[in-house]
Amino acid sequence: MDKKIKIKFNVLAIFIIMLFCFALTPKTLQNDTYYTIAIGEHIMENGIDMVDPFSWHEDLPYTYPHWAYDVATYLVFQAGEAIGIGGFMAIYIATVLLSISLGIVVYYALRKICKNDLVSFFITLAIMYLLKNFIAARAQLVTYILFALTILFIENFIATGKKRYAVGLIIIPIIIANVHAAVWPFYFVLYLPYIVEYILAAFSESQIYYKLVIKFNKRKLKKMTLKNKPQEKIDAMTKKIDDWQAVMEKAEMKRIKRREHPYKIILNKDNNIKYLIIIMIICIFTGFLTPIGTTPYTYLPKTMAGNTMNSISEHLPLTLINDLKTLTVIVLFLLILIFTDTKIKLRDLFMVGGLLLLAFMSRRQVSMFVLIGGIVFAKLIVALIDKYDTKGTEQTMKAMTSMAGRIITLLLGIIVSFMLYRGKPNSPIIDESSYPVKACDYILENIDISTMRIFNEYNYGSYILYRGIPVFIDSRADLYTPEFNGKKNEEGKYVGRDIFSDCINISNISTYYENKFEQYGITHVLIRDNSKLNMFLSRDKEHYKELYSDDSFVLYERVD
Repeated sequence: MDKKIKIKFNVLAIFIIMLFCFALTPKTLQNDTYYTIAIGEHIMENGIDMVDPFSWHEDLPYTYPHWAYDVATYLVFQAGEAIGIGGFMAIYIATVLLSISLGIVVYYALRKICKNDLVSFFITLAIMYLLKNFIAARAQLVTYILFALTILFIENFIATGKKRYAVGLIIIPIIIANVHAAVWPFYFVLYLPYIVEYILAAFSESQIYYKLVIKFNKRKLKKMTLKNKPQEKIDAMTKKIDDWQAVMEKAEMKRIKRREHPYKIILNKDNNIKYLIIIMIICIFTGFLTPIGTTPYTYLPKTMAGNTMNSISEHLPLTLINDLKTLTVIVLFLLILIFTDTKIKLRDLFMVGGLLLLAFMSRRQVSMFVLIGGIVFAKLIVALIDKYDTKGTEQTMKAMTSMAGRIITLLLGIIVSFMLYRGKPNSPIIDESSYPVKACDYILENIDISTMRIFNEYNYGSYILYRGIPVFIDSRADLYTPEFNGKKNEEGKYVGRDIFSDCINISNISTYYENKFEQYGITHVLIRDNSKLNMFLSRDKEHYKELYSDDSFVLYERVD
């Protein structure tokens, strides 16, 4: 293809991707962002002390699993305040830039892996659209970029064996261990499909069964010769060995033929995967290159052992009927694999299957299925196009880069982006219907927070924390579970304060709230006005005095 056409197309594609990613980025911040700012400020002033400073519960250990991202977010917030645009607006701008960076990295990775700019462009737009609910001012946005680069580096290292990709693969887990330690183990999941394919291919090439049979028969022949067995038996055994040798050679020819002309699944043995295994082993030790100790190794297992997986929405299992976008992606995969003769590499099949299994286990992993699975899907589309319409891509790119084509493409990109962005300029940075902004103003003006023990629910605790008010709980769920604040007993179970469960049970009225309030010494209660708990407290005028209320929140003083 003409180099000028490719350059024009890539400029056009990157501009539209940037516009599209900008339009997808939400303006309203979500709860994790607030505690991120507060933690970043605390680290800058006090260092990483491994103790929580924000809850009124005493001596809660905290592991700071994304300390580097917290510090970076706080610095962005401070920079925004310093130049006069506001800290939250600066964080929004930073999130837009990270979203755009993700889109460009995905497009670049697809181009290098799939060798088709047109498909890479459209698949990038599809991936970013499917990821729109995961785009937020959270550490995960950085790790999405790093995981896309991981696949690119793995694929390029296998293809070329160049050292620079190996260096990149070693640097990435160091960054993840400091930016988002919770997903550090997932980095190694991306290696597994390549390694398993290599092992299976090596086993297939070894023909170990035939070699063992031949070796066994040769030993028998040697013994027969030493014992001077009849020549007839020796000749029969010799013929048997020759027959097995012929069978092995025939099987080898069939194997080579299947590899050259596979039916559906391509099984390759890439020699560079041997070195990829060495790189992965080296990377296992990168989890120690962080000031938070062994957190990269322990955080995820402890989280999975706890009860937060059953209560937090993003950790719940995926229900396909409630997620039509993911269902559509799965159906498209199946349609291509079943109804066309498009072939898929075994590693890609393992990758998609493994990521889909993780998505079924936790909705949060849908993002990884979309991101990494999208790369595999692009490979299938390119293979389909190369088989049935080799010139279609070039003709389409020529049409899109002509004067009329560029105008039409730009207009379509602008219209779609505008439809996605419509309404966002009027969106508040802080949603006062979700976070108790005015209630916190009242507390800070009228209540001594040093002696107050407030009960608040999970979803808005991070904002209260950000305002400098000690909280009962916030969205750092791990902090409030026995797996993180307790110790193992003789039976191997974690024993400690289960503040998270108490909060959920109080909020759902599945336990008698008054007993728990007495146990914790609660002095004030800040809850949503439409909550179950408020139905009870609003009627108990004798024990709960209403101090403040607005359209969304109610603050009570607990009368002793």
